[in-house]
Formats: sequence, structure tokens, C-alpha cells
Amino acid sequence: MKNRVLADHIWTLGICLVLFVQCKQEKKFTGHKTVREYTTAQIKFDTLTYQEKVYVPTYSEIYHNAEDQYFPLLTSLSIRNTSLTENMYVNAVDYYDTEGKQLKKYLEKSIVLRPLQSVEFPVTHNDKGGAGANFIVTWGCAANMIPVIQAVMIGSAYQQGISFVTEGVVIEKKGL
Repeated sequence: MKNRVLADHIWTLGICLVLFVQCKQEKKFTGHKTVREYTTAQIKFDTLTYQEKVYVPTYSEIYHNAEDQYFPLLTSLSIRNTSLTENMYVNAVDYYDTEGKQLKKYLEKSIVLRPLQSVEFPVTHNDKGGAGANFIVTWGCAANMIPVIQAVMIGSAYQQGISFVTEGVVIEKKGL
């Protein structure tokens, strides 16, 4: 009787251990970053020598086969400091829908991107901006540089996968 009870306890413990390990593995391989940490800039943005406002077109959906069928897409904004020596400062990252309504303000304070550093801003699946959605990014620097600011769209539906990139376009400049 004691051996049977002991065997049952060992069996139960084994099952719990296997389930625990499987749960840990699932979390380990999701690849999702749930916390985004940025370095807040210790500089007044208005004092920077050069500043730009960049329009970045995005698509949370595109037409598929007909006017009333949409192909859903996930979007990420990527901002890359291409300088080998200078910091880049990002003052605002705002997301707008097709109608021009602001859906999300990503930054409360300016952030700094060190040389060759990049940062991403994902659009959640619920933030449907439509086929004419966009980001407005305000950035600045103390020296001349050309950052790379892009939106990356990816989606899969109807046994198809699609991905593409759009480039930001400068709509305002100040300085240099």
C-alpha cells in the first residue's frame, strides 16, 4: 500500500514537472518583448541645431481581391541612428489613422539614440489605422546626420504571406 501511494506521488510530481517545463519553453520561444525601455534625453529638444518632422506611411490593412476584402497587416516603426559618432534625439512618435485622427502618442519625453542604436515602435493588432495610416516622427541632432526611419508591415492570411517596407519622407526642417 505504501509503495502504491509513493508511486502515485512520484507519478503526479513527474507530470507536474513535465507541464512546468513545457510552460517555461513556450514562454521562452515567443520572441515578444513586453517591456520597451528607452533612454530619456537629458537635453532640451528645442536647443538642437537640426530638427526634422518625418511622415512615414503605414498600412494596417490592404485590399485583397476586391474592394471589400482586406488583408490584415502588423506594423512596426523602426528608427535607426546611422551616425558612428553622434547622438540622435527623438522628441515625438505619433500614430494616425486614414482620416488623420491621432490614435497613439508613443513618447511622453524625448529619448536619445546613441551612435548606431535603433528603436522600434510596434502598432498593436487592435489599432486599425487603415490603408492610409501614418506615423509622424520628430527628431533632432547637434550635427549633420541622415537617420533611417521606416515602417515594416507583415501579414499572413488566405494561405499567403506578405511583407514590405515604407520609407519616411521629411515634411519639415529646422536648422543647418
